[in-house]
Amino acid sequence: MQPGVDLAAVEAALGDVGLSLLGAFHPKPADAVPPLADGRPTATLAIAGNVGDTMWRAFERDRVDEPNPLDAWSRRVLEPIAERLDGHALFPFGGPPYLPFQRWAQRAGPYAPSPIGPLIHPDHGLWHAFRGALGFAARLPLPLPDDRPSPCESCADKPCLSTCPVGALQPGGYDVPTCVAHISTPAGEDCIALSCRARRACPVGRIYTYSAKQSRFHMSAFVHAVKPAIDS
Repeated sequence: MQPGVDLAAVEAALGDVGLSLLGAFHPKPADAVPPLADGRPTATLAIAGNVGDTMWRAFERDRVDEPNPLDAWSRRVLEPIAERLDGHALFPFGGPPYLPFQRWAQRAGPYAPSPIGPLIHPDHGLWHAFRGALGFAARLPLPLPDDRPSPCESCADKPCLSTCPVGALQPGGYDVPTCVAHISTPAGEDCIALSCRARRACPVGRIYTYSAKQSRFHMSAFVHAVKPAIDS
């Protein structure tokens, strides 16, 4: 570990590349966090991701025409940070098997499942994504736990459950084929251009709503990833 490395240094390094520190925790064996490349156990795991469109601006500036451009960009920016800070970088893509980022996020900060599935945060709502994690052999000091409850607990109307035009998002699960069939037609252009209607209906964190270009990129990538399996 380089002298002076703490969560503030990690947060600053992530901010330099347009990413945010979304929380950190001290892993236990049950968390199944891999060790560092040299075999040292991971004593601190910091979650890196995007909130709003800050990451998108950095990605667009440095984007390369390549397969899975956002995943490739995430590797290019996070791996040098990990090396510089004597840590290791982990990613939610590249599987199977996939690392349990959703579970790790709930250990790292006040994230909880929303009624439509994705994790929600009390401040930025559903407008975030986990791009990677930085693991360290040192047990870095952490802030006091953020024990705020899920904002969904006090949301009486739950507009996210009644906004999808084809009813693909329900408490019992996410009907992916129905969703993809809808957004693959002109009738679903609104969801492609501005992001999922159910996601937009949530009143939490609306100031972090993605831009139209970012929304189109993510939604188009989603359709491209899942449609071949649905059509086969």
